[in-house]
Amino acid sequence: MERRPDVRFLAPRTAAARLSRRAVLAGFGVVGLGALSACGRTTKMAASPAVDGELESKLNLYTWGDYDNPELIDAFRNQNDVLVQVDAYGSNEELIAKLATSRGTSGYDVVVPTGSNIPQMLEHKLLQELDLELIPNFTHMDPNFTHQYFDPENRYSICKAWGTTGYVYNTTKISREMTSWQDFIDAAQDEAAGTTSLLEDPWEVSAIALASLGYSLNTEDEEELEEARSIILEQVAPNTKAYIGNVATGMIQGSFTLLQAFNGDARQGMSEVADPENWKFVFPTPTANLWMDNWTIATGAPHPDAAHAFINHMISPDTAIEQLDYIGYPIGIKGLQEQAQQADLSLPELIFPTQEVLDRLEASKKTPADQIRTDIFADAQARSGA
Repeated sequence: MERRPDVRFLAPRTAAARLSRRAVLAGFGVVGLGALSACGRTTKMAASPAVDGELESKLNLYTWGDYDNPELIDAFRNQNDVLVQVDAYGSNEELIAKLATSRGTSGYDVVVPTGSNIPQMLEHKLLQELDLELIPNFTHMDPNFTHQYFDPENRYSICKAWGTTGYVYNTTKISREMTSWQDFIDAAQDEAAGTTSLLEDPWEVSAIALASLGYSLNTEDEEELEEARSIILEQVAPNTKAYIGNVATGMIQGSFTLLQAFNGDARQGMSEVADPENWKFVFPTPTANLWMDNWTIATGAPHPDAAHAFINHMISPDTAIEQLDYIGYPIGIKGLQEQAQQADLSLPELIFPTQEVLDRLEASKKTPADQIRTDIFADAQARSGA
């Protein structure tokens, strides 16, 4: 008889699908990746760091739904005899509210906020400092994903997964070479008029115009944002058919020519359409978002040694390919691209942009001007009839 994993998922199965981080990145539409089959493969286990005494017998993980390979969680349990209890949230706001109202008594150990939310969480003392001596696998992290603006010394966070934003287009409908956000704006008014889709994200939609203007994607300048508003409302929104994130479904349906997309989701779509040779993904110039979700430990975590050991396990080179397989995005360690190539991962160039691309990306930040971006987004939807 096959032994069932000793992992307790608190969200019901239907809610887990709704709360999926993979679904959030893909407009709340859950589609399996299937790039590398996990069936019949033995999950590797990374060695736990030395701690004073044995690990606690339990670990409470609060994260996006369906955002970790269950086999890896079960492997951690088997190695360390730690019961892992997983609860799921659907947004950073939900996570922050839960931790803030509990005032250090939430009972959660490991939580997974997006980087742009970490400054707010630190201001309200919702995260406790990491002991990197208990996370020796931190030495394997790629410098591209350490020392970020939200935690320059990695005192509180370690990259869990990362990605960027661009667009994918049908080359049978748009035959010219597309390389920039200005190209996206032009095509939306021409070849892709009425068959363009944008992400369901105010920051990302405004970023299209801000990038085309050469402004910081995080600008707080009201005049710059007003210029961006004009471009989005007058040039892009009238030609936009829908605001979606489920790029794969949009591509398969065949009703879209040009889709703003997260890179991993575009790869998923290109892996599933009948005519992948007719689609191309662009890491657009001059810049785009570099988003990053992070392993952190909640203030008042009741099982801190188990929390450190778990994070160490999940960023190990020995488990990295299983995580990439499952969630569809890299986890930020060195050498993962080479591992993916050895595993014959399809379309690796879509999830591993070149260093040239990485160097020009700009991580999203929360600013007082976020309300302006929200207003632009709402007005754009109204102009599109969405």
